[in-house]
Amino acid sequence: MKIIQEFKEFISRGSVLDMAVGVIIGGAFTGIVNSLVNDMFMPLLGLLTGGMNFSALSIRLGDGEGDVLGYGAFIAAVVNFLLIALALFLFIKAANRLRFRKKQEQAQEAPAARVCPFCKSEIDPAATRCPHCTSLLEGQ
Repeated sequence: MKIIQEFKEFISRGSVLDMAVGVIIGGAFTGIVNSLVNDMFMPLLGLLTGGMNFSALSIRLGDGEGDVLGYGAFIAAVVNFLLIALALFLFIKAANRLRFRKKQEQAQEAPAARVCPFCKSEIDPAATRCPHCTSLLEGQ
C-alpha cells in the first residue's frame, strides 16, 4: 500500500503534470511546424533553386540493378531540420519577448525592493526589520 501512496504523490507533483502537458502540446505543435516547413518553406526553396526537388537526387551504385544512394533525400532532411529549428527559434523568441514584456510591466507595477544598509541583503519595501540580520530599519 505504501508504494501506491508514493506513486500517487509522484504523479500529482507539478513537474510531472507540467511535463505531460508539454509533451502533448509538443506533439500538437509538431504538426504545425511540419506543415509550415513542408507547405510553405520547401516550395519557396524549390522556387529559389529553379524548381529542384531535392528528394529526387540520387546516384546509382554498381551496374544496372545496383543500390541507389539517395543523397537528395538526405539533403531534404537536413534542410527540413534546419527550417524546423529556425521556425522553433523564431516562435520561442517571440514567446520570450512577450513574457519579458509582461515581466517588465509587472516590475513597474510592483514596488522596488530595498537593500538593508547593514547586511546589504534585499528586503521587502514594507519591512521594518531585515529578515537576514534582524536589524531595525530606520524611517519606517
